[in-house]
Amino acid sequence: MGAMEKHDPPPVLAEILSRKHEEVERAKSEIPFSQLEAMVAQADPPRNFFRAVTRRGSNETAVIAEIKRRSPSAGWIRPEYAKDDFDPGAVARAYADAGASAISCLTDEPFFGGHLSFIDRVKESVGLPVLRKDFLIDPWQLWQSRAAGADAVLLIAEALNESTLVDMLILAQQLRMTVLLEVHSTDNLLWVRPHVGFPHPTYCLLGINNRDLSTMTTDLNHTMRLVDLVEDRTVLVSESGIRSPHDLARLRSAGVHIVLVGEHLMRHERPGEALGTLLGGPQP
Repeated sequence: MGAMEKHDPPPVLAEILSRKHEEVERAKSEIPFSQLEAMVAQADPPRNFFRAVTRRGSNETAVIAEIKRRSPSAGWIRPEYAKDDFDPGAVARAYADAGASAISCLTDEPFFGGHLSFIDRVKESVGLPVLRKDFLIDPWQLWQSRAAGADAVLLIAEALNESTLVDMLILAQQLRMTVLLEVHSTDNLLWVRPHVGFPHPTYCLLGINNRDLSTMTTDLNHTMRLVDLVEDRTVLVSESGIRSPHDLARLRSAGVHIVLVGEHLMRHERPGEALGTLLGGPQP
């Protein structure tokens, strides 16, 4: 480990990770690695997620709009999301029409109601790059992500040790996927900071998640407090707790021009309209 030690994950995350380890081992026994390799070889080249969210002017914010049906803290975000006919492609189209720069897609099933197939359904519906939002703990999952069509992946500092993180950063770059490297705390920001942009700067974004994993509450001030610890703010993404054009303006004033927004949009009857309002469009 480096100069800063990372802490053990909070109970909610620890429970998710325990189940995820079982899920990954089961999937690895069902799908031979040679099959994953063949699927990756035949897949369309990834769309450039990094470029899609970083090519913005000084008065603009790039929104990574998230498709999220449920969460451990909130349950089903809207009752209709529990139905089998939930259509991630329709949500993605509404986001794209409203000005999203990229899409984040939850694929964890037990805790978030997602599915790996959602990535392909989204990509069939829109031309935007797609991030696989899940709990990735094994390099095998990066191959799985690329085979499923993901253009980018989330890596959570709280879920990984340093050696695994480095291995996965290298593999993601080899697979030409962007990494959103997410931290929740100051300590974890400090230990991952030397790895941001490794092994190539145009494949890695740094996310500060404003959700406290112990209380599950969100506070936008969390990004504002940590931003001075980030040398290159052009790759910085503020996640969770973003609800208004004023929030976007506050973040831009601190040099943060990329946000990831999910639950706030998905609570709205028409998520695309909620995104339009967030970006300063007409009120629904």
